[in-house]
Amino acid sequence: MLCAALPFCGMFAAGPNLHIPEHLPQDSLSLVIAERNRRLYDSIRSKSSRRAVPRMLYRMFFIRPVPDTTSNGRILDESSELQPFEGKTIGRIVIERAQVFRPDGNWLQRTGNKTHALTRERVVRRDLLFRSGDRLDPQLIVRNKQLLRSRPYISDVDIDVRPDPLDTALVDLIIRTRDRWTITVDGAWHSEGRTMVAVADANVFGSGNLLRVETNFNRKDFSYGGNVVGYEIPNLLGTFYTAEFTAGRDFYNSTLDMQLRKEFLRPTDYEVGLTYSDLKFKQYMIEQDTSLLVKERNWNAWGGYSRYLRPISSSLYFTTRYNRRQFLRRPGPVTPDNHPALHSHDILLFGAGLYRERFLTANMIYGFGTNEYLATGYKAEVVSGYSWGEFNDEIYLGLSYRTGGFRNAGYIMGGFTLGSYIDPRSGTWRHSTVDVDLRWFSNLFMYRRSRIRQFLMFNYTQGWNRGTGNNESVLFTRQNGLQALKERVLGTTRLVLNTETVVFTPWQPLGFRIAFFAFADGGLLGYSPNVFKNDFFATLGSGIRIKNERLIFSTIQIRLGIAFCKNGLADSQYFRLSNSTRLEQYRYRPARPEIVSFE
Repeated sequence: MLCAALPFCGMFAAGPNLHIPEHLPQDSLSLVIAERNRRLYDSIRSKSSRRAVPRMLYRMFFIRPVPDTTSNGRILDESSELQPFEGKTIGRIVIERAQVFRPDGNWLQRTGNKTHALTRERVVRRDLLFRSGDRLDPQLIVRNKQLLRSRPYISDVDIDVRPDPLDTALVDLIIRTRDRWTITVDGAWHSEGRTMVAVADANVFGSGNLLRVETNFNRKDFSYGGNVVGYEIPNLLGTFYTAEFTAGRDFYNSTLDMQLRKEFLRPTDYEVGLTYSDLKFKQYMIEQDTSLLVKERNWNAWGGYSRYLRPISSSLYFTTRYNRRQFLRRPGPVTPDNHPALHSHDILLFGAGLYRERFLTANMIYGFGTNEYLATGYKAEVVSGYSWGEFNDEIYLGLSYRTGGFRNAGYIMGGFTLGSYIDPRSGTWRHSTVDVDLRWFSNLFMYRRSRIRQFLMFNYTQGWNRGTGNNESVLFTRQNGLQALKERVLGTTRLVLNTETVVFTPWQPLGFRIAFFAFADGGLLGYSPNVFKNDFFATLGSGIRIKNERLIFSTIQIRLGIAFCKNGLADSQYFRLSNSTRLEQYRYRPARPEIVSFE
């Protein structure tokens, strides 16, 4: 135990009754003192726990030692720690599961543990990428830790490798997981009186499956607006296939969505998927600044294969995708050059590329202290295909390259994407877009007991040979935009520079971590190909973020801000309460290929 914020703590360290032999070396002396302190604090805890008032005082003045998970900003390569065991045969695999909160926590935490269904052992075991008898691969162990931590019902995981005492060629694996509180309540307050209330459980009866039920009503007259039910199985029968089903009605919106898919997980692997959706919804039409009703049906089928090439330490992959999209209702007028995003089509795409990825562990990036994975490596891809459109046929061509990694000054990731349709008769490029993206964050800086990290984000987007109507212009978005700008701005060329400073405080009331942030954004947007001839906007602001890593709830963010333009103040969103942050774009994104798609 450690004593916190008490001026007389030093009296406990070496009192007059503590005899220290003179012949002990310095490290042994430290062990004697630490052991004596531990016994003293354990005695105080035991005696104070018998009565309510002493127990309350003990919790006010004494805290448990909490490991410094940041290691002063050190980036950890977990696979290097496992190198001594590489190639050894995996023997026993033991699963140890822990509840969400400490068993000796406060009454609210104890009640939470009692009402929480602990994730079943077979659920954790089915997510393992290795079995007893396999050769230990350090990179595969780290990939598996990332996979387990990505599950919404797991807050943390550790895999301990222990050599077999009787056979040096064998190692046993101890997998320790800690659950996350997975029951959430959600709500939405829309215009026209529409109101939504939802409840979800991401770990139904400890199965790892997600169930979400939402109901809709009009808050003005409490008329019924329909229900939407969704169910997801993240690892169907241990096959690593994800199955999803969503159906229901939300006033004039309706949804029927079914998916079965498997993604790349290993350097040599395959992916396959099949989806069907029948949707009716109001879509925001950028140019008209209004939402209009759209009804569409989608069929998707895709597959791919990747092969690890040891000489270049990269994987070569090939993918293909077929998409059939039909619009049964849409706003007009729809012509060959107007609303091309609302054209019905059949498209067949093929992709090929190279990728390499390796996981490094850090924290205090988008989270508040738990381990976070960032992929280092690269992905180079070319995509091409043919579209049989409602008005005309087109060839599609896309190129992309992304890379990321840690440097002395921090983590940097960036890349570019180019996509365009080509008229097969005239060779004219149509609906073309280029996007350049760069993101950086610094190492952690210490200031007293707080930790500070600096973020910088740059984006440049330009479109040419665009049509008219929906999705033919770009605008400031939540990801690539200005946080406090409320004004709607359109164009075909956009440049955005965001900077944000985050201070992670040591305060943890009831397990909720607190961080303060300040931001400054600048952007140029308009229809001129010369980006510097377009309108300039800027925003300034600050706020606070609150999050408990043991809960599935998103980060609570309170933000204050103000926006400016070349003529002075712009239409500003002075206050915003939300459950998402801009830093989530730094969340782990695999370098390996995803579903082949087009822009």
